Amino acid sequence: MTDFRERPGERVEGYDVTSRLGTDYYAVFADIPDADRAVWERAQAFVDEVGDRMLDAWDKAEYPLDIARRLGELDLLNDGIEHPDLTPFSPLAAGLVNMEVSRGDGSLGTVIAVQGGLALRTLALFGSPEQQARWLGPIARAEVPAAFALTEPDHGSDSVSLETTARRDPAAGSEPGGWVLDGAKKWIGNGASGGVTFVWARVDSPGDDDHGAVRCFLVEQDRPGYTGTVITGKASLRGIHQAHIALDGVRVPLDAVLPGAKSFKDASTVLYSTRSGVAWSALGHATACYEAALNYAQQRTQFGRPLAKFQMVQERLAQMLEELTGMQLYCRHLADLELSGGLRPTQASLAKYHNTRAARRIAATARDLLGGNGILIENRVMQHLADIEAIHTYEGTESIQALLIGRDITGMSAFV
Repeated sequence: MTDFRERPGERVEGYDVTSRLGTDYYAVFADIPDADRAVWERAQAFVDEVGDRMLDAWDKAEYPLDIARRLGELDLLNDGIEHPDLTPFSPLAAGLVNMEVSRGDGSLGTVIAVQGGLALRTLALFGSPEQQARWLGPIARAEVPAAFALTEPDHGSDSVSLETTARRDPAAGSEPGGWVLDGAKKWIGNGASGGVTFVWARVDSPGDDDHGAVRCFLVEQDRPGYTGTVITGKASLRGIHQAHIALDGVRVPLDAVLPGAKSFKDASTVLYSTRSGVAWSALGHATACYEAALNYAQQRTQFGRPLAKFQMVQERLAQMLEELTGMQLYCRHLADLELSGGLRPTQASLAKYHNTRAARRIAATARDLLGGNGILIENRVMQHLADIEAIHTYEGTESIQALLIGRDITGMSAFV
């Protein structure tokens, strides 16, 4: 299974650690309906098509928008959103896409989370018929990059306290009135990619019925006063750009507001929906790491025998498989609950809480088992380990998920 690849000035022994092994010890995915399996296989083919380019993009911290558009061309961005103008995906199919794409590259998994899970879902749930007619198709096909701007430089976990404001802009002469947005957002995927941003802001118009309410606005990124700056120096999710957004007197028309988004609870509805996707994404990362460790253990020889023949290695693989199987069971039942209409937000929180924590442990064990080869990004484990750190944080940190779950099971809030 080993091969030798020539590099300038050296001859390097390599290992095939990225091959899929189809790990499913409890046959969790053995009975997938044919329609869902076809979507899963389409995601697998996509990962195979773009894998090498994304590895290079991750290494160089570049965001290849044409690959993001390819996700749209293959109709892989739906994320289980129900809308008559979108291809229907079951919760299971949406989860399998998240899992498989993240297994290949975490940055692309985040493209699905941002473009589909957050932005497209916001428009589908809360947009006007006119807004949807104009933007739903282009966003679903990834022809237009789309961002979801809630988090601010000083408000992450407490995003309910957002400071970005929207005030009424009265009509002036022959010019119709509108809104003026001021504030800042941070960690916004696609926020500097030349598309549109769904900006959540607090209405600051005394005397207005909406004064103090949180609303969402569709903002084209070429509007004067909108400045998106790519955040550099990231050690995680390096193949997608997140932005710091400055909103300096950005004027948008009255119909830029999404009529269905009227409170912070509406933003939370979107976040709750995407937490299931993060649980699936964590499963994809963990699967890649476990299978890399198993592949490597069977190929790497030390002290005259394969690593896989050592007791300590077998015990580590068994521990990783135990956690991975638990993650699979969480995800499959999560999809079943969602399909039945019985999924509660805190159940999605528990799945994210469990799966990102487990993925961190699996990735760390895999990195260690690969020894020095574990830090080479060509073996992907180090990349997955780094990317898991980001998904462990976004869509609600571990601590926030724990407090949401704790409030649900005790009936008492520990939030300050």
